Amino acid sequence: MDTLPIYHGRITREAGEKLLLEAGVDGSYLLRDSETIPGAYCLCVLHQGYVYTYRVSQTETGSWSAETAPGVQRRLFRKVHNLISAFQKPNQGIVTPLQHPVINHMKAKYSPGRNEGHDFHLQPS
Repeated sequence: MDTLPIYHGRITREAGEKLLLEAGVDGSYLLRDSETIPGAYCLCVLHQGYVYTYRVSQTETGSWSAETAPGVQRRLFRKVHNLISAFQKPNQGIVTPLQHPVINHMKAKYSPGRNEGHDFHLQPS
C-alpha cells in the first residue's frame, strides 16, 4: 500500500474529507486506513461537494475488492492499483469515476521514485 501515491495512511475520516474538499473537483480521490475495521481501507471520492466512501479490503486469497452500489457485481483485482484503474472508468458502481488523485505529498517527498510503474494516477480525465 505504501507504494501508492494516493495512500494517506491512518488519517481520520474528517482529515480525508478536508483534503478532498480542498481539492474541490468532482472525481478527486484518496485512499486511507479504515478507522473501524483493522486491515481495511477507505476509497474516498468527492462528488458534488460530498465525500463518498467505499471500503476496500483484501480477501483471504490476496485479491482486492471494493464495496460498490447495490446490484453491482463484486469484482476482484490482483493489485490495488488495478482496482483504482478500473474505477477510473464510468459506470463501475461508484458515484463518479476516479479522475483527480489527491497525492500524499509527505510520502512523495520521503520516497521519491518508489511509484515507478504505477502510472494510473497520471491518466487524463
